[in-house]
Amino acid sequence: MAKKSKSNSIGAVSAEDDWRAESDLRTMIECEQIEKDPKRLKAAKDLAKKRLMEMAAIASEGKDES
Repeated sequence: MAKKSKSNSIGAVSAEDDWRAESDLRTMIECEQIEKDPKRLKAAKDLAKKRLMEMAAIASEGKDES
């Protein structure tokens, strides 16, 4: 079985690591924008609460049947 050779030297950033860093940066910038906009922040928090309630309902389904 052939072994994969490492094309990156130690300390070099792979294309995937570079993409992830770019994505994370965009996420951080978006987070800052949301936090500065009270209407947007409230909408996001309200949706998070709704989704948590939906997940809790799913998680509790069938618990009383045991």
